[in-house]
Amino acid sequence: MPPSVQSRASRRSPPIPTEVVSLDHGTLRLVVVADTHGQPHARSHAAIAAERPDRILHAGDVGDLGVLEGLARIAPVIAVRGNIDVHARGLPDERTIEVHDGSEPWLRILLLHIGVNGPKLRADVARRAHATGASVVICGHSHVPFIGRDRDLTVFNPGSIGPRRFHLPIVFGVLTIADGRVDMKHVDCETGHRWMP
Repeated sequence: MPPSVQSRASRRSPPIPTEVVSLDHGTLRLVVVADTHGQPHARSHAAIAAERPDRILHAGDVGDLGVLEGLARIAPVIAVRGNIDVHARGLPDERTIEVHDGSEPWLRILLLHIGVNGPKLRADVARRAHATGASVVICGHSHVPFIGRDRDLTVFNPGSIGPRRFHLPIVFGVLTIADGRVDMKHVDCETGHRWMP
């Protein structure tokens, strides 16, 4: 391989791991958590279990990896590494989740830890989402619960179920996919009820 081709090839990002999940009888419920920092809220497991998730997505800053084992007792977990997770070499920095309806992909989600600057999606993250065919970007890091649109993509930050930062709520996210729609909400760990800003 000529040196110029080899240097370009070595600069390419490794492929993003993909998880395939299927709609069960036309529905799928994903609970999304982030920023547990090794200390999930005492009521978080009960509140998450009450949502009856098919999968749990963790958008990074896991902290103690025992957190993932605890969540896996509720539902299978798909996780990425956050900026504090230097010890978690087995976790990728990014994943795509491909939701299938039958044999066909119906929705692609890009899951990573740092995806926004303020309310705006980072340009490099938008490029990766578009390159993978994702229409939803799920990220953590800020601890700020958020649902919005930017660069033709839906952006979802579940907030944090770890130690409280400033005055922010302790919440997680829920994506319900049914009847050809995706509904998103946040749930307050302290009350178990839907959280609204």
